[in-house]
This record gives sequence, C-alpha cells and structure tokens, in this order.
Amino acid sequence: QVQLVESGGGLVQPGGSLRLSCAGSGLTFVYHSIGWFRQAPGKEREGVSAISGSDGSTVYADSEKGRFTISRDNAKNTVYLQMNSLKPEDTAVYFCAAGDHPHRLLLSSVYDYWGQGTQVTGAS
Repeated sequence: QVQLVESGGGLVQPGGSLRLSCAGSGLTFVYHSIGWFRQAPGKEREGVSAISGSDGSTVYADSEKGRFTISRDNAKNTVYLQMNSLKPEDTAVYFCAAGDHPHRLLLSSVYDYWGQGTQVTGAS
C-alpha cells in the first residue's frame, strides 16, 4: 500500500522559511516523479515544484523560482521542499504526490498517489 506523509507545515512570518517533508512508503521515490502542490481556500490546486523520477530534473512554477527548492533523499525515501522568503499569499495546504509520468510534472492529473497535506500559513 502506497502512503505519502507530509510534515513541516506551520505558521511563518513574512520573509521566513519552512522545510516541508514528504515521506513515502510502498514505493521507491527514486523511480517515481514527486510533485508538490498547494491549494488555498477557494482556489484550485496548483503545482509548485516537482522532481522527475527518470533523471532527477526539477521544475518550478514561475512564482516559486528562486524561493523554493525541491530535493530528494534516496536513503530516506523522502522529498523536501525548502521554502524561503515566504509571503502571506503562500498560505495553503501543501500536498505531495507521486506518479510514473516523467513530463508535465506540475499537472495534478499525472499523479497517482497523494498525501493528506500539511498547512502552511503565512502571517500578514
């Protein structure tokens, strides 16, 4: 049974940082693409960043480039999302997802498995 568990969310002041973790069981992350998504109240889920299972390449949404960094620890079967310079508009539930598709990794439809999410709240 595949399980993804996110952690690391919380309340952060503007300009602050958080590191989210996505720990997986039932599948090996190095062989799968892992994406981070977020959903703010009243808004659609949007792709934030992803790392490809085929070659480890990374992709970011334009608004996150330079602020967020995705990385993978193969030994721990965990993917991280380091978030810096956080803004109030980054407030959302952040989800990680796993799938076998190597392309279009910021589209939620290419993923098969999802975690329950972790709340990130940027103080205003």
